[in-house]
Amino acid sequence: MLDYRKYPIPRIRHHTSPQLYLPVAQHRTIPEWYPPLIDQAPWESWFANGRPADVLDIGCGRGGFLLQHALHRPGQNVLGIEVRHTLVNWINNVIAGEEIPNARAAWYSVVNGLGFIPDASIDHAFYLFPDPWPKKRHYKRRAFSPEFLAEVWRVLRPGGRLYLATDRPDVDEFQRHVLGSMPGVVIRDVVVESDWPFPFVTDQQDFCHRKDIPYVRYMASLDPTS
Repeated sequence: MLDYRKYPIPRIRHHTSPQLYLPVAQHRTIPEWYPPLIDQAPWESWFANGRPADVLDIGCGRGGFLLQHALHRPGQNVLGIEVRHTLVNWINNVIAGEEIPNARAAWYSVVNGLGFIPDASIDHAFYLFPDPWPKKRHYKRRAFSPEFLAEVWRVLRPGGRLYLATDRPDVDEFQRHVLGSMPGVVIRDVVVESDWPFPFVTDQQDFCHRKDIPYVRYMASLDPTS
């Protein structure tokens, strides 16, 4: 169990600049606070064993799920991706302080693709409680898109799954629509707790439990026969 009292969480804005959700190609001028592109991941410095990531936590937030995953499964390298630089620095400070050899957070915007991750190298990926961008005119800021999913399917190993969770019905509907628009995608809902193979929770999931807020979880994968 991590003692987070040793690592005061910095104050952050709940919502981030919409420019962070635009790919580099759509910017006339790149803001200085825009996450840099990653051409080649420095796996040797990110993970103690020098190997690429096995698990991908996209939009890892404060990193609660990322850190617990790494601690529970020390044989897997767990990489979190987050657009908020302050949170990335904080997570990596916890990782360094606790000497967790198989965890890392990267400051990056996933709308620029996952080109630095090798094909068929990821056991499973997570997209948990993303920023909802609830207004319809802001839907274009949602990272969840066919292009995003194509990258996820590329990096997942055969049989690998994308795990999703949200407490927003509109986000759930939106994501299912995008998933349903892609051929060969199979969705499996979490009906009972044993359907979800991870004993640890995200920070938002913990908040939902405490406030009695309903949420949904499901898994998406590609049908190998399609």
